[in-house]
Amino acid sequence: MTEISSPHMANPRIMVLGVQPGTPPFRIVEIDGQVVGEAKAVTDVLMAAAAFGITVHDLDDPDVVRWVGGDKFTWTLH
Repeated sequence: MTEISSPHMANPRIMVLGVQPGTPPFRIVEIDGQVVGEAKAVTDVLMAAAAFGITVHDLDDPDVVRWVGGDKFTWTLH
């Protein structure tokens, strides 16, 4: 048997945390475990990644981006 017993947990370089209250609401972006800024839209996440030399081809790939407290479409408090 070549499979491991636990499911794969991605450790992506980019983490987008849950929506924070503000005008407008924002999400904190971490790259390599360091806070690098705020994102008010998905384009802000892509620009932060590019600033660190990361090219994102698929925002839904858990090996690339981890979305905490929502997905790439979550930009307001519920």
